[in-house]
Amino acid sequence: MCGIAGIFEIRAGNTPSRRDLEAMIGRLRHRGPDGTGVFVDGPAGLAHARLSIIDIQGGGQPIHNEYRSVWVVLNGEIFNFLELRADLERLGHCFYTHSDTEVIVHLYEVYGEEFVAHLNGQFAIALWDGRNNRLLLVRDRVGIRPLFFVRRDERLVFASEIKAIFALPGMPRALDVHALNQICTYWSPIAGRTAFEGVESLPPG
Repeated sequence: MCGIAGIFEIRAGNTPSRRDLEAMIGRLRHRGPDGTGVFVDGPAGLAHARLSIIDIQGGGQPIHNEYRSVWVVLNGEIFNFLELRADLERLGHCFYTHSDTEVIVHLYEVYGEEFVAHLNGQFAIALWDGRNNRLLLVRDRVGIRPLFFVRRDERLVFASEIKAIFALPGMPRALDVHALNQICTYWSPIAGRTAFEGVESLPPG
């Protein structure tokens, strides 16, 4: 299943705390009991809780490209990663793992944000482009894999489950009565809302 989490500091000069990232991913250990990883670069921090399925020995995340300028964490599975890997190797890209996750960083190098159009799978992805100071959050087209986020106090915080966001002090914890009404009416909040004020769900696609 795996779990991802992260922080992006909007205020210039701020850097995410590794302790905060470890606290967040600690709340997701039930999603990934086989190991955790944390990466911090400037204003961005990524964290991952891993359930080992593909490349059990070498596929720990976050995963990077050859130049360590692009980093990614993935919750989910890329079904067509073998075909994508073969295409990327023909273009000269070098891989250091056998995991499906690594194709993402190389696809981004080739296609930029359009890399998502080449993926067949179910996924929630956080990708950090250090050269361009750019964070991308992506979900699969159907929205099978969850991804929640909060924008507060000049920072963006995201995670596979809301409880990981609540691991940080100062995060909103008030119930959204309008969302609760939608849950009672439609069985779930209308896209974008969650049961908590200020906590949003990234739309599919």
